[in-house]
Amino acid sequence: MGDLPAATQMGSEYYRVADMETRVESLFHSIALVVLAFIAGTFLLAGAGSVLGALGFDVESTATLPPLAYAALTATQFVGFFAVIGLYLGWRSEEQFFRTAVPSLRDLGWTVAGFVGLFAIATALSAVVQAAGVDTATNQVITQGQRDPVRFLYLIPVTFLFVAPAEELLFRGIVQGLFRRAYGAVPAVVLASAVFGAMHYFALLGSDGSIVSSLALAAALGVVLGAVYELTENIVVPIVVHGCWNTMSFLLQYFQATGVVG
Repeated sequence: MGDLPAATQMGSEYYRVADMETRVESLFHSIALVVLAFIAGTFLLAGAGSVLGALGFDVESTATLPPLAYAALTATQFVGFFAVIGLYLGWRSEEQFFRTAVPSLRDLGWTVAGFVGLFAIATALSAVVQAAGVDTATNQVITQGQRDPVRFLYLIPVTFLFVAPAEELLFRGIVQGLFRRAYGAVPAVVLASAVFGAMHYFALLGSDGSIVSSLALAAALGVVLGAVYELTENIVVPIVVHGCWNTMSFLLQYFQATGVVG
């Protein structure tokens, strides 16, 4: 490494180029994991829908489901994520992709910093998009919740128990971990966040606004979550930040939909 620039020497953990096999594996496994997670989630969602239909619920449109049934259906999809994650970790049981621990005081500090970072990024990007006169696409969860605000309250435990853990274990724990081995921490955060942003595409279908701007916002928020994970090396931290962020979003949407705030 004597001929490499000092920044490259100092940043070997932040940026590297691994062998071709590792790079191909990181890309192929990451894409395959995300695709399989969505396939598994879709199958379980269909199965849960069949059960709800047999119980007399109208599952032709999720917009008509009662809040509890809708929350249960949402949670079921992420059980598929957990299944794929578990199978992959079992297959590669000799390797450790992420660390879990009770958050230390330092971790709690980064948890607060991560939440503030998400708020700052979301506020700044929203201001830029509004200044450009672009209407952003709205997630189907938000659109349907605005018609039945109580849904937002039911989704709070779902986001802490299913959504945030499943997405963070997949995108930060495994996908970012795979990219880190191939390219180092900084490219890993960027690449995993790009995949994280892209996976929100299907939730935005049918919206009248700009899908691209919404995906860019999701990816930017992913960068914050990825950075917090790299700084703490504890997957629990981005899970908590993610859960708190979604909870704040749901509560704000609930208060707006019910007229508590304008």
